[in-house]
Amino acid sequence: MPEKLLLIDGHSLMFRAFYGMPLSMTGPGGVHTNALYGFLAVLNKMLEEEKPDYLAVAFDLPDPTFRHQMYPEYKGNRSAAPDEFHEQMPLIKDLLAAMEIPCLTLSGWEADDILGTLAVKAKEQGIGAEIVSGDRDLLQMADEGITVILPRTKGGETTYERFTPEEVLAAYGVTPKQFIEMKALMGDNSDNIPGLPGVGPKTAQKIIAAFGSIADAREHLDEIKPKKAMEAMRDFPEKMDLAKDLVTIRTNAPVELDLQAFRVENVYTPAAYEKFKYLGFKSLLRHFDAEEPAVPERTELRIIRTRKEAEEACAAFAEKERIGISLCEMEGKHVLGLSDGEEKTAILSGAMLSGADLTAAAEQLAAKVPCLSACGIKQLRKRCTFDFGPQFFDCRIAGYLLNPLKSEWSYDVISADYLGRTVPSRTELLGKKGLTALGAQAEEKLAECAAFEAEVSFRAQPVLLQKLQETGMEGLFREIEMPLAFVLAEMELTGILCSERELTAYGSRLEKRISELTAAIYEEAGEVFNLNSPKQLGQILFEKLQLPGGKKTKTGYSTAADVLEKLAAHEPIAANILEYRTYSKLKSTYADGLAAYIGEDGRIRTTFHQTVTATGRLSSADPNLQNIPMREELGRLIRKCFYPSEGCVFVDADYSQIELRILAHMSGDEKLIEAYREAKDIHRITASQVFHVPFEEVTDEMRRNAKAVNFGIVYGISSFGLSQGLSISRQEAADYIELYFAAYPGIKSFLDGLVASAKETGYAVSLFGRRRPIPELRAANFMQRSFGERAAMNSPIQGTAADIMKIAMLRVSRRLKEEQKKARIILQIHDELLVEAPEAEAEDVRRILTEEMAKAAQLRVALETDCHIGRDWYEAK
Repeated sequence: MPEKLLLIDGHSLMFRAFYGMPLSMTGPGGVHTNALYGFLAVLNKMLEEEKPDYLAVAFDLPDPTFRHQMYPEYKGNRSAAPDEFHEQMPLIKDLLAAMEIPCLTLSGWEADDILGTLAVKAKEQGIGAEIVSGDRDLLQMADEGITVILPRTKGGETTYERFTPEEVLAAYGVTPKQFIEMKALMGDNSDNIPGLPGVGPKTAQKIIAAFGSIADAREHLDEIKPKKAMEAMRDFPEKMDLAKDLVTIRTNAPVELDLQAFRVENVYTPAAYEKFKYLGFKSLLRHFDAEEPAVPERTELRIIRTRKEAEEACAAFAEKERIGISLCEMEGKHVLGLSDGEEKTAILSGAMLSGADLTAAAEQLAAKVPCLSACGIKQLRKRCTFDFGPQFFDCRIAGYLLNPLKSEWSYDVISADYLGRTVPSRTELLGKKGLTALGAQAEEKLAECAAFEAEVSFRAQPVLLQKLQETGMEGLFREIEMPLAFVLAEMELTGILCSERELTAYGSRLEKRISELTAAIYEEAGEVFNLNSPKQLGQILFEKLQLPGGKKTKTGYSTAADVLEKLAAHEPIAANILEYRTYSKLKSTYADGLAAYIGEDGRIRTTFHQTVTATGRLSSADPNLQNIPMREELGRLIRKCFYPSEGCVFVDADYSQIELRILAHMSGDEKLIEAYREAKDIHRITASQVFHVPFEEVTDEMRRNAKAVNFGIVYGISSFGLSQGLSISRQEAADYIELYFAAYPGIKSFLDGLVASAKETGYAVSLFGRRRPIPELRAANFMQRSFGERAAMNSPIQGTAADIMKIAMLRVSRRLKEEQKKARIILQIHDELLVEAPEAEAEDVRRILTEEMAKAAQLRVALETDCHIGRDWYEAK
């Protein structure tokens, strides 16, 4: 096979990636990385699939080219690229240098000309050339031995269209060289090259396909149709000649085909590994599997295995003003990592030291050191017995507050983002197969892991603290998030009792209903088919039964929930399918799935994630107990499987319409505030205001519509979204929203103000100072901008609701301890708290919950809770 040269249009692919990848992708210091990531994803795919022998990337320079001299208006219609794009250009060139990939630029010449010149020179030497670009202008370069590859994204998937001369002809009806002639007639809006008046793409294609070239077409002007095209060609010959010069790629650029420099060796170099990891491109690190990552210079590690040395080391660290700490456990092996920036120590359990010894050492250090920083205080608290105090600093929580859009805050991510230093991650040190697979290196690697975490915790603490102070979030960090980590640790240690017998009975009940629904669906369909096959279901609904609203996709008809919901009101089979799906998921996820999580003591212990959601809300996983269904009665019945300890009851408190109350407070809208102060049905009051009818005459439908608007406004709902939810026309929905804003004028100006503020600052902020960056507001893509505007409206309200719930948890927990109650919080589900309490304390706990949740924030309208006592979670709720 002949050798192959891969040529990349750098500027084009970066620009395409910038607008195709989420703007929320950021790296260290908040620098945007979406274009970098998208570019590298294409590059890596090309290297894997094309396996080139030679490789080069060409970029445009900002200086004028010869085309600007010919036509000063060339590309003059282009608005300046966003700063978020410009800041990534030096980074991609730096990355390519680390990968030892040549970057080519020429003053006065465009990247297209560099690529075209190199492709022709490669062809002359018998080397196949492939040009990868997002710009169709390069199709003119397709030739024998030269292929043009255009990445295309559709439905979230990127495909690659390959164009040889034959494929250009098949796709456009002209040859690659004629493609130039066609562009000269029709012009190019993207480059501000005007076409002939009245000549669009179809007319241009027909003229060139018929006559072969502009020159030949001029010779037969009387045969050209339509007439206005003929007149344009007759009257504006200079315009055609200029356009042809501008769109023609020059293949005589002063650039050499340096095969030695372009030779592809190993682009996944140690230097590139460090860059990828520093920028947070974890999914791309698989390309470096064969590489041994370079470990930067670091403090010498001391590994301790004896009791005497451990006591001496802990005594020395106890005298420090500030230390980093990590307490790890893996496969029965414990290690305590300690660092003061100068010394880095790992104390390992073994013949002379037990895991309990290391826990005791950590507890003693917590009692003596003025500042103890870690990457995960909650995990440390679950192993140790100590109360929250101002000495604790969680780097993970601090990093999350500063950038809540990031999904992971392990110690290596914190190091890259805030110290500008790459360190081996836990997976890199310990692998994925466990300590046994590491053999004799197991203990040393575990020690290294704990020591790196401790060292990063120590070094990052002052950096993170300064940034929290600069952003005004130190109070949020110290007064809410840090003490909450201790409350969550206690909740996770306690868990909630769950009856496996009740789960089995519940599963049988679901199975019976699923069987009934299956039989009904088969009868309505007139045949038996695979209910879990979207393809077969689509054929039944939209081909056999001829139901309306079928949406054809690549794999068949869409049977997504939104499609079925539109049909369900009129078609029993659609309603039954939706119910079937609901109960099937209930059975697999809860009735069957939860049993695996029940411990030996009968309790399920979920993990509460404090550093995941962008708005500040807590999430739950392994298992997710925040998704316990509430809508359908059969779904709610699963709560009967959860019960309190013997002699105890559940006390459940749920905030009433907390987000609407926050909206009333933050907007200052007097009518909405007064509606809450009247203590009547808020949705009926809203319906009365919106539809201009007396309160007593509001119908159930009016109330239902008002309720949808009330809650929709909080989420920045559009007329389209409301129309879908209420099954009404888009115009009716728009009218409802307009009437709502007319009734509550303060809300419209408030929401508009939130969007304007977020556009100016780049983030939304809650009442308690929690920030949520919204880079989508600056996106060129309309859908992304619309999402950003909704987030700007919703995030301050959702973030404030999250803050209030967290404050309520702290207040309730503190009050229970102050009054020496045995009751304890065991679950938090969105706006709900569940407490397990001895029967004798039940009424006191109800009072504590009601009082402390109401006092969590001072709003212009009262915070109200619904509080109930029950013998199981169902009864309490």
